[in-house]
Order: sequence, then C-alpha cells, then structure tokens
Amino acid sequence: MKKTVKVGIIGCGGIGTGKHMPSLKKVEGCEMVAFCDIIPERAEKAAKEFGTPDARVYTDYKELLKEDLDAVHVCTPNRSHSFITVDALEAGKHVMCEKPMAINSAEAKKMLDAAKRMGKILTIGYQSRFRPDSQYMKAEAEAGTFGEIYYAKATALRRRAVPTWGVFLNEYEQGGGPLIDIGTHALDLTLWMMNNYEPLYCVGTAYHKLNNDTDQGNAWGNWDPEKFSVEDSAFGFIVMKNGATVILESSWALNILDPREAITTVSGTKAGADMLDGLRINGIRNGRQYVMKPSFEAGGVAFNAGRGDESPADCEERLFIEAVRGGAAPITKPEEAYCVTRILEGIYESAKTGKPYYFD
Repeated sequence: MKKTVKVGIIGCGGIGTGKHMPSLKKVEGCEMVAFCDIIPERAEKAAKEFGTPDARVYTDYKELLKEDLDAVHVCTPNRSHSFITVDALEAGKHVMCEKPMAINSAEAKKMLDAAKRMGKILTIGYQSRFRPDSQYMKAEAEAGTFGEIYYAKATALRRRAVPTWGVFLNEYEQGGGPLIDIGTHALDLTLWMMNNYEPLYCVGTAYHKLNNDTDQGNAWGNWDPEKFSVEDSAFGFIVMKNGATVILESSWALNILDPREAITTVSGTKAGADMLDGLRINGIRNGRQYVMKPSFEAGGVAFNAGRGDESPADCEERLFIEAVRGGAAPITKPEEAYCVTRILEGIYESAKTGKPYYFD
C-alpha cells in the first residue's frame, strides 16, 4: 500500500486551481486536506472542488502550517514565495513552489538554505521539462549526441498576450514581467539541456515600449496602462564560465509574427537541436547534413521520468509525491532554480544600469 501523502495548498488562485490541484487530484494516495488564501471564498471553492470531505480552510498560512501535513504547495504571487516556503520548510513540510523560485537571488538563497538545513525536499514548478519534446531532447543531451553545447537560445515570445488578471502587471508583487514570468521557463529548459549552471556575466535590456498603447489587440482583452508597471519585453546575453553563450528572449507584447513560448535551441560540437517546428535534431553524418524529427503523435514513454500519456503538470506532481514518499529526488533541483533566478536578476540589473552584470 502506498503511503497517503497529505498536502496543503497555499494560494488558491489561477495557477493553483488551473495547474497544481487538478494534477494532484490524479495522484493515487495523495490527499489535499488544507487550503489557504487571503480571499476565503477562493479557498472554500478550491477545498470543495479538490479537497477531502473534511478539508480545512484558512486565510493565514501560518495556521495551515500547524496541520499534520507531509507537503505544501506554494502558489502565491512571486514576492511571497520565499518567506512562505522558508516557513513551510521550517515547519517540517516538503515544498513544491510555483516558478519563479523568488523575486531575487537573496530570497531564493534563503529557500535553498532552509531546505538543506531542515533536510526537506524543495522543488520549483518548471513543468516544461516534462513535455515529450523536452524529455527526448534531454535524453539526447545526456547520451552525448550534441557534444559540448556552447551556444543556446532560450525563447519565450508572445506577440500580444499580456495577462490582465491577478497581479501580473504589478512589479512589486511579481518582481518583473515576461522575463520572470515566461522567460524563466525558457531559461530553465535551456540550462537543463546544457547541464550548465555557472554564469560568468550577462548583459540585459528591458523595454516599456507598448505598455501605454490603447490600440492593443491583446489576447485576453485590454490591459490597464496605469497598472502595467512591469516591462513588456526583455532580452539577455549570458556568458557562462566555460565560455558558452546563451541568448534569452522574452515578451508579452512585441511586434513579431512568429511567437514561441518556452522553447530552446542548442548548438554543440557534434550536433544541434531546436523546437522551432517540432523537435528537430541536426548534424553531419557520412559527409551529409541531416535533420531528424522524432514523432510524438503515437505516445510512447518519457525518457527521464513519467509516462507517455501524462500531461507535463501531471508528471511533475506525481514525481514530487513519489519523492515525498521516499523515492528519487525531484527532477527540478532547487540549486538549478536558484541559478535561473540569479541570471534573471542579473539581466534586470544590467538593464537598469546599462552595464554588464558579473555574478562573482
């Protein structure tokens, strides 16, 4: 019999009810027994839809942490990720925290240190790693197909898809706009493929060019220019300690005809790969250029972990619960997420100062 894992949810907004809770509900032997939100109606609604019949509802997360829980999901705005996660770890709970890890590296380091100090699992919600194309590409990277990856591009570009709900446009609560929201997924995916977490320096630019537009054509309806305090696009040029180069592109609003989100391109000494038209692997064989496109239409088994019929979010949650039960460590390590946060912070800082940002 599998040990029943009792989970508490802190933050019952869109990311919690749209991603984490539906996937957790599918995990055998996992029970959501406590829900917390500063808006009690949201917590009550989530408890009724996803919780056990006797699930408790809170407006103060510290009260929820007094419960007999195995794990906690932190699904709140970015600014509160750090202190809630640290409190949860110190209360003896394992933690799944939604991306990004924190609004800056100092706060992320507190989370990392608390997990080590308490001997608890901490992982960050980078579900793009669990897509079939990502899993296949990672398997090729681990097999040495690409050789040394010395150039990569992390892409998260939207043409006009500015999120107009919640606190997405609030720089204080979120720490930034598309760079920290969706650029973080693309960067995480790219560094994971490269297995390179040692940045040397970066140069960044961030723009507020379209925030005040009134003729918007936005996918989710017009945004309020008065509330749009974060960047509409941001870009980074990162040099790693081993000399590798990473280019990071992110936007919510950009005059571009080829929007793509959470994809990566890698170029190595033996071969390369991109996600521009499905997954494509390119190289030279027997004196000829080749392109190989694996098919994902017939299902199959994911390579690193998971099952072919699972959604990325489903796989992520199942593996977290298995780790809580004493299985293998989560695929997304907090040290890796910490590096992502360091680089995002460096790009923002470089954009503000107009100078390169050195990490050491």
